[in-house]
Amino acid sequence: MVGGYIGEACQQVLNSIVRLIARLNPNPNLLSLIGLGINVWAAIHYAFGQFWQAGLVMILANFFDMLDGRVARLTGRTTKFGAFLDSSLDRVSDMGVFLGIMYYYTKLGTPQSALYVLLTGVALIGSVMVSYTSARAESLIPKCDVGFLRRPERVVLLILGSLLAKLEPTIWLMAVLSFWTFCHRLYHTWVELRDVDAPPKQLTQPLTAEKQEKKEGQRLQLGHDPI
Repeated sequence: MVGGYIGEACQQVLNSIVRLIARLNPNPNLLSLIGLGINVWAAIHYAFGQFWQAGLVMILANFFDMLDGRVARLTGRTTKFGAFLDSSLDRVSDMGVFLGIMYYYTKLGTPQSALYVLLTGVALIGSVMVSYTSARAESLIPKCDVGFLRRPERVVLLILGSLLAKLEPTIWLMAVLSFWTFCHRLYHTWVELRDVDAPPKQLTQPLTAEKQEKKEGQRLQLGHDPI
């Protein structure tokens, strides 16, 4: 119940901010670009090992990620290209943050840091594939948003890991759960398309009297007596 009150209060604050920004009538695509810039700022903090600061900047970046779509709907400026741009910049933002983390561990130059470079790369690939499978599957089926670690959950997990200075466990979780979600979406799409891809059943039609007589004649020509 307390969580519901907190969520409702946060939603009201967000709606108030959206209405305030909507009065300025900004271009929603500009808000998407600002969100990308803030994510790059967070990536720079990660590259220098400033995880707590990076977590705070990530909160601001994802606040802008929520703003662009809401402002576009409130001002009546939703476009298909805007949705495409927003989705594309989200992928760039995710990869930029992962690259910042990889750069930090590369600088350390230890065997353990090399492991975390690899794991961060695995998490990067997994996050991209989660988004790709969803987009590709939804060209074939109505919806494919199953799985535990979608983008919002991934962002929240990364912010918490950064603010709590627990980035290494966070990287392990993102690497494992991203691929878990990827495999879940593959399985979900396979289940949804299983009946569509199944070969059509061949119906056996009974022989007509004409075909039966023709078949009997062929047997007699070959020297076989009818049974």
